[in-house]
Formats: sequence, C-alpha cells, structure tokens
Amino acid sequence: MKTNLLNFDLNNLTQYFSEIGEKPFRAKQVMRWMHQSGVADFDEMTDLAKSLRSKLNENACVIVPDLITSQQSSDGTRKWLLDVGTGNGVETVFIPEAERGTLCISSQVGCALECTFCSTGRQGFNRNLTAAEIIGQLWWANKAMGVTPKNERVISNVVMMGMGEPLANFDNVVTALNMMLDDHGYGLSRRRVTVSTSGMVPQMDRLKEVMPVALAVSLHASNDMIRNEIVPLNKKYPLKELMAACRRYLEKAPRDFVTFEYVMLDGINDKAQHAHQLSELVRDVPCKFNLIPFNPFTNSGYNRSTNESIRIFRDILQQAGFVVTVRKTRGDDIDAACGQLAGQVKDKTRRQQKWQQIVAAERRS
Repeated sequence: MKTNLLNFDLNNLTQYFSEIGEKPFRAKQVMRWMHQSGVADFDEMTDLAKSLRSKLNENACVIVPDLITSQQSSDGTRKWLLDVGTGNGVETVFIPEAERGTLCISSQVGCALECTFCSTGRQGFNRNLTAAEIIGQLWWANKAMGVTPKNERVISNVVMMGMGEPLANFDNVVTALNMMLDDHGYGLSRRRVTVSTSGMVPQMDRLKEVMPVALAVSLHASNDMIRNEIVPLNKKYPLKELMAACRRYLEKAPRDFVTFEYVMLDGINDKAQHAHQLSELVRDVPCKFNLIPFNPFTNSGYNRSTNESIRIFRDILQQAGFVVTVRKTRGDDIDAACGQLAGQVKDKTRRQQKWQQIVAAERRS
C-alpha cells in the first residue's frame, strides 16, 4: 500500500524522506507543493529530481477526500460533503465575513459524545478521521475558494468545530494543526486557529503543552445539573474541573481569553438565573461569551430561545463585565449552521436506532 504523504507534518515527512534515502530539505519542498500549491501529482512537482518523482510515484501518494455534494446558502455560506470511504462522509463549512473567511473542519465521522442538542451527536459514531482527512478538508476548500483579488487566500481562519470532538482524536488533530501552522504548509497563526472542545480536561492539558492554539469550550450550561443532561461528558469532568483546566490552558494560550460557546435552548438554560449563575461560574476565567441561538433539526426536542430571552441573558452578562456576542445564524437553509452538521455516518454505536425508537415512542404517546 502506498504511503499518503498528506498524513505527515514536517517532522514526520522529514523522517520519511530520510528513510527512503533522501535529503531532509526534500520534505520542505514536497510540503510546499502539497499545501501551498495544492498539487497532488508528484510529476507536477517540477523542482524534484526525476528519480525522486519516480520513487515517490512508486511508493507514495497524496490522497484527499473526494467531493460528494456542494451547497451554497443564500448568505454565502458554503458546505461540502466529502467522501472518507466505506459509505461515510464528513461536512466542511466555509463562512465568509467582511474581514475574514473561516473554515469549519470536522475531526471525526460522527461523534462519540451525546450532546443532546447536536445533530452530529444523533448520527452516532464511526471512526476518527486521519490527519490526511482532516487537513484534506482545508486542502480541498483552498482549491475550491481560490484567492482574493490581492492574491491572498480566501480562507484566513480555521475552527475545529465541525463534526466530532477534536480532542477525542488528539494525535491526528495535532498533526493536522502542525500543518496548518507550518510556514511550509498553510502558515496560519495560532491566534487564527481555534480548537473547540466539550471539555475533555486531560486532553486540554496536553494541548496546552504541545499545541496551544486558541481555545473554545462548548459550555452550554451554568450548573452541573443542567450540563449533565445536555452534555453528558460533564458527568466525567464537571464544571469545577473544567474551569480549572481553562485557567491552566491560558498560561500558554495565544489569546488571553477562552471563548465559551453557549447554545440558547428555550426554557432549558436561557433564564435570567442561569445568566447570573454563569457570571459567577466563570468569574476567575478570562473569557468571552458566544451565545448561539439553537438551530433546529428534525426531532431535536428543543426550541430556540426567544430573541427577548437572548437579549436579557446577554445584558446580564455584559453588565457583569463580560464581552458577549450573539452569533448570527449562518447557513441554516442548507443545514450548515452550528449543531446541524450530520454528514453520512455508518453508525457503530446504534445511536441512530435508539433515537428513532425514542421518536417513534413519543409519536405513539
């Protein structure tokens, strides 16, 4: 089987070239061809010796996921469904904004966590994505989006907020992050790359040491009772432990704050008392809040908070001294908004079957 060089960051690629008897600088050349020029054919890497190209053609490859479908929202948001084999597909979303272009990347086929308000979580879980499948989403999207009139890449920011829990696929995600940050890869700054987690505390500590990029935490509740219900991972790493991990992370983070993401669920976590609890919970954690109106999906069981509830919630946090934004819903007409990504998941957890049974029972009752 040929070796997919897209799985290798610069260190691993350098080691690979050493093992096949080539000089270390060849790794930088090939990395620039793959990531900066978007070239997947060794014969097009014209500054490589013909003998090396022949060797690579025989032993290696550059394989990215194939496109299944492409959709564009009325607001300019784009969503691609990419084929990762054996009937599985992952979704990648590009969000255009005035000052930046953000790509939302998936890290798993489905998700092993069962956050109850998330469409991806309802799909169950198949497997982790490889480093090549993760970075391949950025590779593919760069080719699709091209450059600005100033010859700059349209994609300026990357967020690991697509399908899956990034820190549950730690090694492959870190390898992909290395490629994003490497000057021979995509040359992104740590401030422009964000990893979102539901609160995997030990992995947060590991990420702080090996790859301290910007951090977003999917919080979604102001107390353990509510969070245990809607983010079951909280039973393993409750809020006190999570807040301590956030404080530790900031010791090496490229930004001096954590972004707390908070999906607004009508009657569940959106009352004034919850906002007051929240401000007390995070008082020792430098942070910003991103309030996210819930994006409905079929049989979710939740409703979006009213605009008035969101306004009151926001005002309480702001009056407590926090920076708060309310995320503008983007791409919901193509199911590309936060919490709506579903892809194609050959579920190994039987979670899809479980939810179908629950919905059927509710309809009968």
